[in-house]
Amino acid sequence: MRDTKSVAVPSSSATKAPKSVPAWKFIIPSMLGIFLFMLPLPYDGSYTIPVAILAKSLVAILGDSALWLIVALISVSALMSSYAMFAKPSWLGKNALLTALFQVSKVWYGVRMLGWVLVLICAFKVGPEALWSGDTGGLILADLLPTLLSVFIFAGLLLPLLLNFGLLEFVGTLLSKVMRPIFGLPGRSAVDCIASWLGDGSVGILLTNKQYEDKHYTQREGVVIATTFSAVSITFSLVVLAQVNLEHMFAPFYLTVCVAGLAAAIIVPRLPPLSGFKDYFVDGSSRQQDDEVIPAEYTTTGWAYNLAIQQAGRASHPKQLLKQGLHNVLDMLLGVLPVIMAVGTVALVVAEYTPIFSILGKPFIPVLELLQLPEAAKASETLVVGFADMFIPSILAASIEADITRFVIAAVSVTQLIYLSEVGALILGSQLPVKLWQLFAIFLIRTIVTLPIIAAMAHLFF
Repeated sequence: MRDTKSVAVPSSSATKAPKSVPAWKFIIPSMLGIFLFMLPLPYDGSYTIPVAILAKSLVAILGDSALWLIVALISVSALMSSYAMFAKPSWLGKNALLTALFQVSKVWYGVRMLGWVLVLICAFKVGPEALWSGDTGGLILADLLPTLLSVFIFAGLLLPLLLNFGLLEFVGTLLSKVMRPIFGLPGRSAVDCIASWLGDGSVGILLTNKQYEDKHYTQREGVVIATTFSAVSITFSLVVLAQVNLEHMFAPFYLTVCVAGLAAAIIVPRLPPLSGFKDYFVDGSSRQQDDEVIPAEYTTTGWAYNLAIQQAGRASHPKQLLKQGLHNVLDMLLGVLPVIMAVGTVALVVAEYTPIFSILGKPFIPVLELLQLPEAAKASETLVVGFADMFIPSILAASIEADITRFVIAAVSVTQLIYLSEVGALILGSQLPVKLWQLFAIFLIRTIVTLPIIAAMAHLFF
């Protein structure tokens, strides 16, 4: 881990931004980005960020047509990928956008085709009910994908407000002395963490992936941020707590989640497999210099503002930014939706119709007994099944009588973070170089790290 170095300077050091770039070009877009992605607003009885409100509003407007739009998008992805793979048209290779969208490896081509087959099965309810029922593929298609469709559209179009006008440079410089020593991450990653924590984990992953593609994060940094800080939103934490009938415990519950999540963020990246990822950028190059060094003639705040203004000056024309946003949207809709349909459905089928996750959970029985949690056998079945979907553990825990055990299960499910029905599939569908088995290993390690902490705090409250 590199140390972030700064040079002490007198407090009177003057800081002057480049005169050619007006301050408003940094301030106005950045404040708008903060408002859209980080400011929780009251909505429908709870709090969520404006981008999520826009997404939910679009879902309501689209209604049932959202399902058929998703079917069409996944069909286009599969058919065009097939055309690119087998016909190999020369005109497609001349278009950078079409090449990026449809020229994929054999593995990802197979995933897209599986997603296409499954979306048709679920849309028309043909074939085995295990695939299209409301607990498996039907859940993914009808409940999850319409929301993600809307989130992808607004996040793809609006993320440039966070990325292109200096906010990451400003926040990153200010927080480099916190993020680098504690988490081994660049200061700019704090924006990802805040956007995820207050809003939606999927937004954080999209932001992280874009930063990785633009060579702001190395492989290690990108994977660590995506698997460590793509937190479940406050709103969904309330939903989980309501499922286990402990809404009145929200304050101690969320305190427990924060403490356990912070511990996992410090410990897990220092263990394999996360510690094994290389500090190389997406193109294989390495960071040539520490871009968080503060020159002697600047204060920390002054240098942060200087970098922000420089980035704002480099920002593209609004028309170009809109074009870039549309490219981002198409990449997510055509590249990520099929992955989530395929991976999420398979994971839920395995969880619902096989004993695999129950078997994997049995080794946790003595651990739960050691932690003095009642109904340890029942609780053990919930600990690993969260890898398929984060909400399943809370559903299973509803039948457990002991409040303390339900509290622990709910808190663990929120801090595990990686579940294949959404976050895991998003990570696999991104450019981040992480494999399925690595995600499962990270999931297990997070469970092992957070479980004792959550249990210890639960004993304080019950």
